[in-house]
Amino acid sequence: MADLFSVTAPLALRLPDDSRKLMAECFPHPRGLLYLDIFWHQDTPQQAAHLISGELTGDGPWRIGDHIITVLGCQGVDPGLQDDHSRWRDYLQTFGEQAYPPREQVLEIARRLGAEV
Repeated sequence: MADLFSVTAPLALRLPDDSRKLMAECFPHPRGLLYLDIFWHQDTPQQAAHLISGELTGDGPWRIGDHIITVLGCQGVDPGLQDDHSRWRDYLQTFGEQAYPPREQVLEIARRLGAEV
């Protein structure tokens, strides 16, 4: 099985209602998968951190419960998510280290939310 947690490409999530969103970060959790929305650090954990319960399966695409995780498609495949990804990437590039918490801080937040990192 391809390890979802080692993928460095942007990841898209299809929710059970067929809506789609990007994941900024994802972590294994004892009950399934913990993920953080893009711009999560500008919100509260209650708004930007999400737990999907179930067993993660697949080699990409991956499934967990009624959710499907894929690598974000090429330009034109999913223009709405591509626009979101462009905004996110531009934000990170523009503000550099000030834009995003250091990796150790991200991992500590994930641990506090129950992730196994």
